[in-house]
Amino acid sequence: MEQDEALSILNDYTEILQSEVYVDLERLRLLARHGIPNELRGQVWKYLLNVEQADRSKELSHSKARNEEYDQMDKEDSDIAKKIRGEVFRYQARTPELEGKHNVDKFVNIITAYLIANREVEYHPALVTLCAPFIYTLDKECDAYFCFERLLQAIDEEVDLNEFTTSWLQYLLSKEMKFQNLIRLWDSYFSMSNPLEFHPFVCLAILRHARENLEDLEQSEIRTMLLRLPFMDMRPILAEAYNLRNETIERQLFEENEML
Repeated sequence: MEQDEALSILNDYTEILQSEVYVDLERLRLLARHGIPNELRGQVWKYLLNVEQADRSKELSHSKARNEEYDQMDKEDSDIAKKIRGEVFRYQARTPELEGKHNVDKFVNIITAYLIANREVEYHPALVTLCAPFIYTLDKECDAYFCFERLLQAIDEEVDLNEFTTSWLQYLLSKEMKFQNLIRLWDSYFSMSNPLEFHPFVCLAILRHARENLEDLEQSEIRTMLLRLPFMDMRPILAEAYNLRNETIERQLFEENEML
């Protein structure tokens, strides 16, 4: 039954993505909230992040323009590159999905290009964890760059990074969550018009699911667990996050009506 369901979902995605004229983004977003097949994730993410346009009549020209723009970007800064490599080596030690020198080179090129193009942004090790899902998911380096750029444009740069809570909020759990959990979470995020608004409810849902385990731990153990989350079943966590958001909206509407 699960195999039949997976095949049905794959067919639904394929039907949307193979449309000759226009990709139905609303339908694509609805499907993506429940997860994206691994073999189609990169293609779908490009549409959800508006790197690829729904109108397919100019798809080839847009793709060519992206390639040319990325090829012309400055990617040479030895100081930045050294910092990135050091962090990537540490990241690869705990994320075997992204091991290999070819991936190190992609990290260095993408993050260096972004920092040179955005001089007001300072290097931070978390840029590696934010970039990783795109390198893993997208075959072409330039596509990974533009998806990475779109995500960073949506993230507020004015958050203190000292506490685990602000790290969770600032970097969409990319530092703390198991890699496969993160990929699944971002499927849902990229399907939304404002994932940053939904993100705090996911953080709260994770804390609720971990509450019993946390109560038995010492302070130092709690901090370690919150900075390196265990593998989780994302379905109930996302379901609870949706419920929490809906409850909050209903409560706000009730309070507004009471004030009238």
